[in-house]
Amino acid sequence: MRQNIDSEKLFERRIAGHKLYSHAVSLEGGRLVFISGQLARNKQGETVGKGDMAAQLRQVGENLKLALQAAGASLDDIVKITTYVTDIDEFFKHVEVRAEYFGNAMPTSTTVEVRRLAHPDMLVEIEAIAVV
Repeated sequence: MRQNIDSEKLFERRIAGHKLYSHAVSLEGGRLVFISGQLARNKQGETVGKGDMAAQLRQVGENLKLALQAAGASLDDIVKITTYVTDIDEFFKHVEVRAEYFGNAMPTSTTVEVRRLAHPDMLVEIEAIAVV
């Protein structure tokens, strides 16, 4: 049993009409699935979308989807994401891409700007926790 929880007493972050996250998610039962930070790499390890935050967000979303499928889960099962970006202003220009992948689940979320990720061509990395 899953319940997304928000309080009228807390600020609700919206950009371009998209609600970005839930303040809390309550769950009963289920199996936890932890997904390692996913980068914008294809199966061959090549960078997808060099210099393009939107393209990298899409590749990361697809990689998360594939990892979840391998664990018998889906994007709708995500309860928590942590996003690391090298340019937070550029990241917030592409909330519609983020909503394509996380809008239905509306997981809890933390986004952090970092100086650099594991490879200099990478602009975004997202890790996730799901409950099935």
